Amino acid sequence: MRVTKRHLLGGLAAGLLVTAPGFAFADGWQPRKPIDFTIMAGPGGGADQIARFIQSVAEKKDLTNRPLVPNNKGGGSGAEALIHVSGTNDPDHTILVTLNSFFTTPLRQANLGIDIQTFTPIAMMGVDPFVLWVHKDSGITTFEEYVEEVKSMNGEFVMGGTGAGQEDSIVIAYMSDAFDLDIKYIPYDGGGAVAKDLAGKQIMATVNNPAEAKGFYEAGDFVPLLAFSDERMPAYPDVPTIKEKGHDFSYYNQRAVVGAPGMSEDAAAYYRDVFTQIFESEEWQGYLESESLSPLWMNAAEQQDYWGLQVENHKKLLAALGE
Repeated sequence: MRVTKRHLLGGLAAGLLVTAPGFAFADGWQPRKPIDFTIMAGPGGGADQIARFIQSVAEKKDLTNRPLVPNNKGGGSGAEALIHVSGTNDPDHTILVTLNSFFTTPLRQANLGIDIQTFTPIAMMGVDPFVLWVHKDSGITTFEEYVEEVKSMNGEFVMGGTGAGQEDSIVIAYMSDAFDLDIKYIPYDGGGAVAKDLAGKQIMATVNNPAEAKGFYEAGDFVPLLAFSDERMPAYPDVPTIKEKGHDFSYYNQRAVVGAPGMSEDAAAYYRDVFTQIFESEEWQGYLESESLSPLWMNAAEQQDYWGLQVENHKKLLAALGE
């Protein structure tokens, strides 16, 4: 199976853009109460960190007349968040911070009745790669040593992730198939909990996003072994990619903000203006660099096209992995 970033991003952007086009500010419309800023994951993970950073930028720059109020709903691999936002009785004051479970959860849980194309596109803030991590106390320092250790444990090597069929489980399943590995997988509600349990040596490895593992890496607790990006990451120049190991595969997590179904055009224009300003800010551009994210701006029409392409891409990925 050949899955590349080009497939995942659907060719919508020829390059990664550092600036975004401006939007006209919505005449007259303003939020009338605090804004429900729902996060499709539990506390401490990449989506949670990004949402709270965005909130801090909006507050610092006084970009909204009512606060963004973070609201973690990571249950059911994000199903809790999708149900909450799609069923809100106040779509003009309800926004969702998404990751790739925006695509995979409706595919795996068709009984939810969620059609992501009914959501309101607001802003694509960037894409986030994955890295394979082990604890320093494992003694493992290379991917080859990792493969040898996994194989020696005959199915007892334990990894954690954010749920079957979710982003990291897709990466782990691909890696397992590519290198003939038998791995025991434990699901969690969010990447923060996954990283914490690797730090506590409750699990043996993870494929956390860099932001989720950064603190533990800087403390010397985590060792990065393999990147699932198209090229080596500037923050980890000595870490090879899976492509260098002979497999044409990369995988990125979307970091995007969407509005509830039924959001008014005036409210959507208001939020697009706010998040355009956040995207263009020095703070956000600095965050992208420091947390090893890639900027990827899309307008509303491009976002909806991207959603459709990602649904089709993830149908193929999940089918290939037996989901």
